Amino acid sequence: MTSKQIRDLLDEVHKGKLTPAQAAERLKHLPFEDLGFAKIDHHRLLRQGMPEAVYAPGKTPQQVEQIVRQMLKRSPNVLVTRASREVASRVKRLTKQARFHPLSGCIAIHRDHTQVGKGKILVVSAGSSDIPVAEEAVVTAELMGNAVEHLYDVGVAGIHRLLDRREHLTSARVIICVAGMEGALPSVVAGLVGVPVIAVPTSVGYGASFGGVTALLGMLNSCASNVAVVNIDNGFGAACFASLINRL
Repeated sequence: MTSKQIRDLLDEVHKGKLTPAQAAERLKHLPFEDLGFAKIDHHRLLRQGMPEAVYAPGKTPQQVEQIVRQMLKRSPNVLVTRASREVASRVKRLTKQARFHPLSGCIAIHRDHTQVGKGKILVVSAGSSDIPVAEEAVVTAELMGNAVEHLYDVGVAGIHRLLDRREHLTSARVIICVAGMEGALPSVVAGLVGVPVIAVPTSVGYGASFGGVTALLGMLNSCASNVAVVNIDNGFGAACFASLINRL
């Protein structure tokens, strides 16, 4: 529930349109709803300003469908991450507003388009192979009420591609920088701007990249002082962090 929904509910009680018992019935699923296999944190939107997301791997399609069905009753926006086409097909049967992004596996149900971010979040990716993780960040940040732009395939192997779009970098309030291989791009981007840069290492790369560990360590050792680093392939986490910054 949003704070506005709770205020509206209390206003209905004050005006006599609802009895206290009826209001209590609506509120009984705060702070969470127990489905047996999952406890849905409906209170998170009110507590943190962002609804709980559904991480699809490890859950059956039926479980994801049941979780989303209950979330749709109480949350204006719903996000499912790392979903298969089978899961997306089930969620789409619940609402025509569900949109599946096959590259990232995100399913976005976007019903409240209120902008709460104060500026623009820019998602930058080094190579085309990094786009799935970058797209997860884009979809998540948009669903959380931010203006989002993306800039893809501007890695350090062709640095002129990045420098040609420098005005995009300087217009952002927060930058999410996604890169695999040696993970050098966030340091370069951070050296060009005076805003927070959230670095996302990806598992893209040959053997010595160790599934993204090389990029992770490179980003953690960045000489740029405005770089923070999230876990490997964690576009979702980067977008959550960027969204919180963009609200300050």
